[in-house]
Amino acid sequence: MSGPSFVYLVDDDISFLRALERFLRSKGYDCLAFASAEEFLAAHDPNQPGCAVIDLTMPGIDGMQLQNLLKRVGRPLLFVSGNGDLPIGVLAMKQGAVDFLTKPINENALLSAVDEALQRDLAARTDRQKHNHAVLKITSLTLRERQVFDLVVAGRLNKQIAHDLEISEKTVKLHRGRMMTKLGVRSVTDLVRLQEMLTP
Repeated sequence: MSGPSFVYLVDDDISFLRALERFLRSKGYDCLAFASAEEFLAAHDPNQPGCAVIDLTMPGIDGMQLQNLLKRVGRPLLFVSGNGDLPIGVLAMKQGAVDFLTKPINENALLSAVDEALQRDLAARTDRQKHNHAVLKITSLTLRERQVFDLVVAGRLNKQIAHDLEISEKTVKLHRGRMMTKLGVRSVTDLVRLQEMLTP
């Protein structure tokens, strides 16, 4: 994880943007405010934990276009809109927005949505970290150890693995022991968990 979580605020209505920033800061959130999507994108670091609160209707790159760009880097976001356009709100939610709030914003709904977005971001980053750690461990295996790993996870017994790989059962046990030592695991259950982490 890289530093504190930020709530990125993007809205071309400067008075609303400043009021939103003051409110969230008063509730203990670290905020970064931007008056346009372009300004936000120029400063945005996808590696920085956090979420985004985005106005739906903006000149230039609008909220929906910005959502498509942020989906690529896995940044959770929620929309605020002065229009209350239900069909667009439904579409935004289908495309992964945490919430779609209409102005004037209900403060409790906003805080709840921001908290959920930050939790989603943390969960996704934790999963990516576990995935990267698992990949690093797996790449330490030799080709034969990786073959044994795959077959053990598939539920094959040592005798069956020996037959599959055309090697002795004693050799299977040797590779299996080295593989488990390198991966830092003690049971087949641990190996299955590691295998699950390999799927991003």
